[in-house]
Amino acid sequence: MDKYNALYLYNICCEAQFSHSRYNHCSRINKINAPNQYRPLDKTTIFVEKFTGRMLEKTLGIVLHIIPYNDKISVAHLYTEQYGRSSYLIPQGGGKKARMFRSLFMPFSILELDIDYRNSRELQKIIEARTVLPLQNIYSDPVKNAEALFLSEVLCQTIKEPEPNLPLFAFIARSIQVLNIMEEGKANFHLCFLLQLCSFLGFSPNMETYRPGYFFDMLNGIFSPSRPIHTYTLDAREAEVFARLTRMDFNNLRHFKFNRGERNAILDRILTYYRLHQPDISELRSPEILRAIFD
Repeated sequence: MDKYNALYLYNICCEAQFSHSRYNHCSRINKINAPNQYRPLDKTTIFVEKFTGRMLEKTLGIVLHIIPYNDKISVAHLYTEQYGRSSYLIPQGGGKKARMFRSLFMPFSILELDIDYRNSRELQKIIEARTVLPLQNIYSDPVKNAEALFLSEVLCQTIKEPEPNLPLFAFIARSIQVLNIMEEGKANFHLCFLLQLCSFLGFSPNMETYRPGYFFDMLNGIFSPSRPIHTYTLDAREAEVFARLTRMDFNNLRHFKFNRGERNAILDRILTYYRLHQPDISELRSPEILRAIFD
């Protein structure tokens, strides 16, 4: 990997680590690409493109979803370091540039972008895109690829803000690095990711209320000694499993053993929890791909 790109991603992850210390267990992943002695790089590089006079801005972006717009253009939805959730026009078709963009803009791809950004327009223009982190291990592994498709779809429906959020961006970028290199416990990666993502979206379960034998009130995100009057409740046995899941992190996934039915049931409960707190989530297509892979 190009040293500049490696350092760039390394430094944003390290900076966010101080502001969101819950994810310190991933610090060793941040160091796989660059040693500590390197000087942090400026994240807001702005330059002038030769001969055109246009101001181009450089940012990192994570690909979430691609939607065809017409025969020649697609719309790419990305979560970027500098602009939060934003949309970009990219070519499609059989041309050389379209083929190049198609190979770069895969779900979960982390790209360095040179963009002609203007606040006045909804769809931005990408002048150049480069891969920051090769993800061959994700795209060549059926389980990892299915998880990347699923989680990028979830992120596309849950992250709407056009403002930057460095800790959230760093968490997603670091998680992608983990998925790319991990082997043991990879079947649980999507469950762990969703549970950790809750804290960034603002509806983490209140674990201080948990006691053995309590119910879990999914609507209010708390554990209760008595069953709530609504139906969005986990009984004591399911609540105990849910509480145990919140102790998962990317370093101990291999210790959580589930059969196919259990893993699918856990995913269904987590998605129900998400829909209660993010009502705009529509029907997801990719969970069926996950279930087919694990079957």
